[in-house]
Amino acid sequence: MSKIIRTAVLVILGIVWLLPAYLLVVNAMKDPLTFTSKESWIPTDFHLFENFAQAFELSGLGNSILSTLIYSIVSPTIAVLVGAAAGFAIVALRLKRGFLWFVVIFGGTVFPLQMVLLPLFDAYSRIGLFDTRVGMVIIYTVISIPFSAFVMRNFFTGVAHNVFEAAVLDGATTWRIFSRMYLPMASSALVAIFILQATFVWNDLLLGLTLSQSDDIRPIITTLSGMQSTYGGAQMSVVLAAAVLVSLPTVILFLCTQRFFAKGLALGQY
Repeated sequence: MSKIIRTAVLVILGIVWLLPAYLLVVNAMKDPLTFTSKESWIPTDFHLFENFAQAFELSGLGNSILSTLIYSIVSPTIAVLVGAAAGFAIVALRLKRGFLWFVVIFGGTVFPLQMVLLPLFDAYSRIGLFDTRVGMVIIYTVISIPFSAFVMRNFFTGVAHNVFEAAVLDGATTWRIFSRMYLPMASSALVAIFILQATFVWNDLLLGLTLSQSDDIRPIITTLSGMQSTYGGAQMSVVLAAAVLVSLPTVILFLCTQRFFAKGLALGQY
């Protein structure tokens, strides 16, 4: 009886959790000319692909998607590798005053991002990084490193130091130990960090609003926000269709990583 109740509760919670997605898709399919909020729960027509095309035409989503793909792939990748290297140096190499270095790195998360936006904007404007892809990649990488170092330091703490000592006795270099032993052992943690940081970058609005202004530089969420304020009410279904389109890459990323973990479990990798 308890199992039935638990299943029923989970089903109900799942339905409640999916309701916003249902509303998003249903209203994104409606004709912009006949859209009304009074029938938001009812699927009336199917103009999803037409709305996709109109969203691309009106807002320049294509350029924003390309830029955001670059940001959400390059920055998390660099942050994951730097965080793994920091964790390896602190734990495996037993860096002098390693915990102090860890506190310095993780200290980047102490202050809210809103506190540094003004000086960051001023610095970017002075050195020519404002409204550039390089500047966006740099800031996304910097804010992603502390969490990556935190997770990887904790992960490597669970690896016996005898592994490192045995590899040194066998003549392996530090780089070889890091790249051939520690990174493969931490593959699940690396993927998890990458997913979290890539999702954060993809969904960022604040940094995109502050540090970019061109359609081919600004992140996708910033473009979507500008599209809503510019075209508004009469074109709301087009805005919602753009929101569906923007959500697809994170869903695809989730599905791909699920297959990655399933393959790893099947091969006994984890």
